[in-house]
Amino acid sequence: MTWNSFQTDEYTGMIAETVSMKSDQGDSIHAYYARPLQEGKHPGIVLIPHMPGWDEMYREIARRFAEHGFAVMCPNIYERYGHGLPAEIAKKAMDEGGVKDESVMKDVKGALDFLKTNTSTNGKVGVVGTCSGGRHAFLAACTVEGFDAVVDCWGGGVVTPEDKATLSRPVSPHTYTEQLSIPLLGIFGNDDHSPSPEEVNQLEEELQKHHKDYTFHRYDGAGHGFWYYDKPMYRPEQAMDSWNKCIDFFTKHLK
Repeated sequence: MTWNSFQTDEYTGMIAETVSMKSDQGDSIHAYYARPLQEGKHPGIVLIPHMPGWDEMYREIARRFAEHGFAVMCPNIYERYGHGLPAEIAKKAMDEGGVKDESVMKDVKGALDFLKTNTSTNGKVGVVGTCSGGRHAFLAACTVEGFDAVVDCWGGGVVTPEDKATLSRPVSPHTYTEQLSIPLLGIFGNDDHSPSPEEVNQLEEELQKHHKDYTFHRYDGAGHGFWYYDKPMYRPEQAMDSWNKCIDFFTKHLK
């Protein structure tokens, strides 16, 4: 169901709340869980936060997906850095070298398990993220078993030169492309610098080399973060077109 395609007499509703979930690391963390109240079983989505943190923008993204019929888990991948305002915790994580890929993948696995075993879901789960969350979504699709579809929204660092590897991000996710076994949708701005159009080209070459099922949409007049309507980078036309493409993609592969 794309934007404004609902019938005006149909029932709609949702619950969106903070819950506790068990990470695959063995501890419990917070997650924002948004799901429809309509009858039936709903497909799941794991929504991975971006570097600005487990923030209000991501809660709104979770609710938008829920409005369109998906049960969404957005885990607080920054949980181990303490609690405070989202920007404060994200800065603390950055000051300590960034949240480790291994930690994020285990939190993502916990969110996946939560949705897979929930009696209100249909057993199919996608994964999506923007910016660093897009990078983590691609990495999860390649290394965490159980997902059915993935959306990478301008994932900076999916293609990372070897000399820019860090302790938190020791490997470039694109090197795992051969392990990708689910459909991929990529959303990118042609004015972006991370990923740059050249890096998107490199990722596409790797996907073609391994004969993967993927679709890329590249938008002129858009740079990084063009969904973020609270920032100057917001581009409403490109944002809404790509939102519809994301919803259509997940509907096709998960419902």
